[in-house]
Amino acid sequence: MSGVVKYERRGAVGVLSINNPPVNALGALVRKGLVDALDAGLNDKEAQALVLICEGRTFIAGADITEFDKPMEGPDYNTVLNGMEASEKPVVAAIHGTALGGGLETALSCHYRIAVPTARLGLPEVNLGIIPGAGGTQRLPRLVGVEAALEIVAGGVPVPADKAADIGLVDQIVEGDLLEGALAYANALIAEGKGPRRCCDMEDKIKNVAPELFDGARAMMAKMRRGFNSPQRAIDAVEAATQLSFADGLKKEGEIFMELVVSVQSAAQRHTFFAERAANKVPDVPKDTPILDIKQGAVIGAGTMGGGIAMNFANAGIPVFLIETSQEFLDKGMATITKNYASGVKKGRMTQEKMDKIMGLITPTLSYDDIADVDIVIEAVFEEMDIKKVVFGKLDAVCKPECILATNTSTLDVNAIAEITSRPEQVIGLHFFSPANIMKLLEIVRGAKTSKEVIATSFMLAKAMRKVAVLVGVCDGFVGNRMVFQYGRQAEFLLEEGALPQQVDKAIGEFGMAMGPFAMNDLAGLDIGWSIRKRQAADRDPNERYASISDKICELDRYGQKTGAGYYKYEAGSRMPVPDPEIDALVIAASEEKGMARRDILDEEIIERCIYAMVNEGAKILEEGIAQRSSDIDVIYIYGYGFPVYRGGPMHYADAVGLDKVYAKACEFHEEHGAIWEPAPLLKKLAEEGKGFGDYKG
Repeated sequence: MSGVVKYERRGAVGVLSINNPPVNALGALVRKGLVDALDAGLNDKEAQALVLICEGRTFIAGADITEFDKPMEGPDYNTVLNGMEASEKPVVAAIHGTALGGGLETALSCHYRIAVPTARLGLPEVNLGIIPGAGGTQRLPRLVGVEAALEIVAGGVPVPADKAADIGLVDQIVEGDLLEGALAYANALIAEGKGPRRCCDMEDKIKNVAPELFDGARAMMAKMRRGFNSPQRAIDAVEAATQLSFADGLKKEGEIFMELVVSVQSAAQRHTFFAERAANKVPDVPKDTPILDIKQGAVIGAGTMGGGIAMNFANAGIPVFLIETSQEFLDKGMATITKNYASGVKKGRMTQEKMDKIMGLITPTLSYDDIADVDIVIEAVFEEMDIKKVVFGKLDAVCKPECILATNTSTLDVNAIAEITSRPEQVIGLHFFSPANIMKLLEIVRGAKTSKEVIATSFMLAKAMRKVAVLVGVCDGFVGNRMVFQYGRQAEFLLEEGALPQQVDKAIGEFGMAMGPFAMNDLAGLDIGWSIRKRQAADRDPNERYASISDKICELDRYGQKTGAGYYKYEAGSRMPVPDPEIDALVIAASEEKGMARRDILDEEIIERCIYAMVNEGAKILEEGIAQRSSDIDVIYIYGYGFPVYRGGPMHYADAVGLDKVYAKACEFHEEHGAIWEPAPLLKKLAEEGKGFGDYKG
């Protein structure tokens, strides 16, 4: 018996206990230990029933996904779980924490399941580009019915214990000590003479299922998870449970699993899983770095961004002051916040009581004196350096010395802002993405003198706000906006050369981006980019190609959705972009103005020009040390810019395509379009060495 699984008897009940921290993953040692412990329990003549339980903070939270790309060691999953299910003694799974993936499949192979009220159960494999591979798609519909199984398997979202009990996934909710509750439940089974109840033998809930149920599920998943393969294949696997014997269904599940586990999409989704976790690790900021206590915050500016940031504080349970320069602006900002929360109440996402409690954490004020004792201030005023410097001068004078002074700038020099304060070590960039109360990404911008404590505290704050945080260095646009500038620039060049906005956006949408560059700009506000370009104009190389279509649109007072018109028209109250003949004419006129003959442009060129431009700039960012690792860039683009998860971010996507091919295409574009396409030295180096960005260690 392996050291991670032990067997002991408590009266008439044998207890199989797993202790494989941190999350009791179902790795090779656990699988081997379960086989041995089960054998011990079956051979224990005094044991009339068995309980499977886990030590630590959770039940089996899933398979060990680091094994997916390696040969299987020890007994495979089905050998272990089929053996558990075949037990002649009833087996009770006692669940706390999370029973996910292989963890829930293990529980399904047991004959009964009990759980604490806070437990969560699910089969989230589709989020890694695969499906359950140890009977989950075959046992679950037999136990809870096809409709509930499709929601869990294809949706990939865990369900709470109370819902699990409602659908029959859990037999009993246990208050108090879980082991004592499990022993009591097992002893009751013994007293009542109840033996094993195997999911594999259940047939009632998978008979006479209408094909329309699966057709509807496929249509819904195609809409909810556009471009993802695994949800569709998960539906196929559940459907197989209604058409095949259990044994043949397991074979079908295994075939689909193996097809997906070696797929490009699964590799990308697993890359994303690990990349998000790696982003929290900063080599020179150790885990034991002191964290500053954030008891109260403040936000300067009650506009769209500032109001959203204030909501993040309140949602995290942190009291926050919201400062504006006039009562009119303050009232407008608070009205927007109230409207946002009221919408949540109307849609059933929160109660009125909860809304009132959260709103009570936001204190509007016109006075900087009110924030003298706060622990962090985030500035979210207009994107102009002079305005920000004035604000930071006031903050430096008013706030206590240990207070963190953060700027929400998306492009400006954090070091220049820090220099006007007496505490540059307390200054950091916290770049939220709009709408700040919804978007998950937070770029943490490290200044030249930012202290490790401030960095560590910023990561802690991001976690409290449920943000995905990535550390970046200082440069114009940091990582996200610096790369998206190249992406947008190529999109605009394509307009000059022959495309129209709707064609570019359609091609990029079919690639998998959440929206195309022109619809995205309309959403963000064209005036923001226009302001940045005007600031950058003095440093622009006059010989470098410059497209002015966006500038011309702004000159017409068309700033996007906020004005009802930008690259597209927007009907009153609608966010749906409608192509506008006036913009088509403006685009064609811009080509004529430059003497450029318009040509037909294929979608393939649109994708390569836009995406590879980002990749090339990302290579420069990586080599300059602005990003710690290529996977950090991927995280930024997945969570901040809607890059498709199933492509793994721009840098992983380039690795999947092959850097030799990306480099060759960049060279081709360089020859055709000039200096803006000069391949990054790192791209050239890695391509020639047959390596990928994932191999680069700095």
